[in-house]
Amino acid sequence: MATKQSEDAFRDVSDESRSSGLMLRIRRFKPEEVFTWQLAKTLAMGQGLAGLICGTAISSQYLASNFHMNTPMLQSFFNYALLCVTYTTMLLCRTGDGNILQILKKRWWKYLLLGLVDVEANYTVVKAYQYTTLTSVQLLDCFVIPVLMILSWWFLKTRYNTVHYIAVGICLLGVGAMVGADLLAGRDQGSTSNILLGDGLVLLSASLYAVSNVCQEYTVKNLSRVEFLGMVGLFGTIISTVQMVILERNEVANIQWSWQVGLLFSAYALCMYALYSCMPIVVKLSSATAVNLSLLTTDLFSLFCGIFLFQYNFSGLYLVSLVGILIGFIAFNAVPIPTARTDTAASSSSSICEEGYSDDPNRQSTIPNDLRKWEAAVRITAEEEEQQGRGETEEGLEEEQRRRGNKRASRPSRSLGRGSGDVAVVAIIHNTKM
Repeated sequence: MATKQSEDAFRDVSDESRSSGLMLRIRRFKPEEVFTWQLAKTLAMGQGLAGLICGTAISSQYLASNFHMNTPMLQSFFNYALLCVTYTTMLLCRTGDGNILQILKKRWWKYLLLGLVDVEANYTVVKAYQYTTLTSVQLLDCFVIPVLMILSWWFLKTRYNTVHYIAVGICLLGVGAMVGADLLAGRDQGSTSNILLGDGLVLLSASLYAVSNVCQEYTVKNLSRVEFLGMVGLFGTIISTVQMVILERNEVANIQWSWQVGLLFSAYALCMYALYSCMPIVVKLSSATAVNLSLLTTDLFSLFCGIFLFQYNFSGLYLVSLVGILIGFIAFNAVPIPTARTDTAASSSSSICEEGYSDDPNRQSTIPNDLRKWEAAVRITAEEEEQQGRGETEEGLEEEQRRRGNKRASRPSRSLGRGSGDVAVVAIIHNTKM
């Protein structure tokens, strides 16, 4: 009985401590520590990416509805070709370990798999629209968020807090409000020929996107943004060309080219190129999960544009969805994500210059030489101080011996040694500055 009473008392004390701790956190809450310039910049850049995806959706909608074109691989080919021309060429101009030949020699098969994953992720989500409805695509496409969190936890050693899971739940509720608004507005468009196959393609696309984004986050934060984009552009161009020749050669041959068609293809390619070029920057500032949470507003931007371009019906739930997604995104980024530290050498080398790589071989070689010179200078200074201490001790002993009348021959002076040490230190510092 006494044991039970003590347990109840301990439970009451623990509950009181939790409540007092929560109240203390609430009182210590400072909005300026949450709503920082870094958060505003991440939010603005994420919404910019969502706007670019909206541009690709609108151009694809016009190509499909007005010109009856269904060529997803041709559209992806233009994007990968632009990436290849820009970033792969930059890798060709590099020297040392950042050169494209050295990169291919070390990890070509990894980038081949990454290019295959990225190409098929873009292809399967477009293909899913032929078998399932728009509502299913919007709902199941959110599957990328939990897959991303699992992969980040497993491979990137990211550890999320309770606040992050609550924030993700708020974002998904916002997506649910958007889908509900679509159903009320009668926008459950799309095919129902094979819903099971279409839903499976959406889930496969979401999983492939998650793998690609995790690889992107790791490569950008540990290697180089240019390396990631250059390798994706190279292998993406090869894979999309082969797949386009196999699957879409008849559709490509039957295209009736005009300036409107060329403008729409150019708009799609430029939006995708800007998306691929800017997304690694945002991922490096935050994380792949945070970026994908911000991209949940893409469908809302497309809907708002569709109100003016395609005469969609407006619903107040769209605003509720937008506010919910933004609140969840802000809550997710308000609490720092504890991530396991990577190799110190890799992180320090990545901070030497932009993109984690230095093209100047002299810069790479002078850093360890400077360290060695400073180490030698410190060693000389330490030896000098030790010699000075010994000299003072010996001078004190000699003075004491003189007082006692036991004169001994004085030892050689060490002033020359100290002077030469000072000269050596000054010379080393001068060489280091040079």
